[in-house]
Amino acid sequence: MTLAPPRICPMNVHQKIVFSCSPTSKPVGADARAALLKDPGFGRVFTDHMVTIRWTQERGWHDAQVRAREPISLDPAAAVLHYGQEIFEGLKAYTLSDSSIALFRPEQNARRFRASAVRMAMPELPESMFLQAIEELVKIDAAWIPTGEGSLYLRPFMFATEAFLGVRPSHECLFVLIASSVGSYFKGGAKAVTVWLSDRYTRAAEGGTGAAKCGGNYAASLLAQAEAIEHGCDQVVFLDAAEHRWVEELGGMNVFFVFDDGSIQTPPLDGTILHGVTRDSLLTLARDMGATVREERYSIEQWKADAECGRLTEAFACGTAAVVTPIGRVKGVDGEFTIGGQSVGPLTMRLRSALVDIQRGHAPDPYGWTERVF
Repeated sequence: MTLAPPRICPMNVHQKIVFSCSPTSKPVGADARAALLKDPGFGRVFTDHMVTIRWTQERGWHDAQVRAREPISLDPAAAVLHYGQEIFEGLKAYTLSDSSIALFRPEQNARRFRASAVRMAMPELPESMFLQAIEELVKIDAAWIPTGEGSLYLRPFMFATEAFLGVRPSHECLFVLIASSVGSYFKGGAKAVTVWLSDRYTRAAEGGTGAAKCGGNYAASLLAQAEAIEHGCDQVVFLDAAEHRWVEELGGMNVFFVFDDGSIQTPPLDGTILHGVTRDSLLTLARDMGATVREERYSIEQWKADAECGRLTEAFACGTAAVVTPIGRVKGVDGEFTIGGQSVGPLTMRLRSALVDIQRGHAPDPYGWTERVF
């Protein structure tokens, strides 16, 4: 017997909702907050508030709140705990050069969140509500945005809350938004990292959830990431599940290759890798810089051969958290090879600088990517 997905009424992506606001009665003091922001690291320092919106099959989206950040109470039979029905996103709020606060292409995150929800048989949060939630939290917790190169990392997520044991989509879900003050994802800034080639584990397969931003994809990568760390590497790089030879992506980032003719190549979006907002932005910037850009499959054999003969001059990974991270060395059970002398490549840094300058308001934004909150 095939179980039907939850009944979801036709959605208006521009639908708005009214938020109730109950500021925390115990905010972190200014001096304590300043001490935390001196070196926030990544994902360790959290703001005072969060946003929640409930969804039920009967009522749709309702009960939108801006409230104190606090533990969430769940029934032990909540569907997310047993069947992993969950999705999330990641984006940042930045302080611009004129001291205003802005987001970078948040509508793309809103659309990807909806796409992930569809794949995971969950209700689609209207894009307008997603953006409302982001703005509400950024406004109330703006003091948590670090100065300098820091930013406010925003983590929207949604999970199944209905208490039942049975394999079907949940009839109840909770959307939550939290925020974390962050510095650099990799300590030491934009140095070239070493990646571990996983020959045993795969992240996603055709027809699976690779293009959805769901926790299960990342859980599947953790053992391979632990293996990478055991071998002195910073990240793991995954190959395709069918032939185990085509490069797909790193544990949480898309990957790019730069060649001696100035061209750039990245794996295509074929359903097994994430539609990265940073990836899409870099493709646009590279084309406007005059580079030839290819979205084509690239084998691990070719990667090694091109690196060793000098045809491949640079490689880098990209994502919201890490922005752009150069790759200098690839290790695996069959040996290792280096790329461009393990230096940080000029085109990699040119693309990174162009992207960061737009995000920070240091350069004009001809694409309309920056959205000011206030």
